[in-house]
Amino acid sequence: MKSIKYLYYFSISILLIIYLFPGSIIGILLYGDITYQPVLVKNSLGTALNHFIFFIYITFLALIVNFKNKKHFFLITLFIIITSILLEFLHLIIPNREFEFADLIANIAGIIIVFVFFKIFKKKKCLNIFFLFLFF
Repeated sequence: MKSIKYLYYFSISILLIIYLFPGSIIGILLYGDITYQPVLVKNSLGTALNHFIFFIYITFLALIVNFKNKKHFFLITLFIIITSILLEFLHLIIPNREFEFADLIANIAGIIIVFVFFKIFKKKKCLNIFFLFLFF
């Protein structure tokens, strides 16, 4: 469980670095272009799908780390939603970044989907099935 907690903190750190960097870190690393926002998964939604997948991942980690504490369950989800909103709005003032409403919706959708699934599976006391579903 400690390793998952460290993975969660590491992932939050990476999220902050990627979101607050004035330009595209991935664009620099892969294409040598700070202004290029690559679409990591080819799709018709553009970078929104990248956001959706990452926020599913980060919410899943957060809820696993905190799933025994019922008081923190909702607060952690709320924290991630507020953080995703603030980070996306910061793109209005960060150079070489743009606020995109589709990315914001994708962030929140990824968070809510994991929260709802966790609530359903936790209520039915079958989180083991949920974990198996996600890992396979």
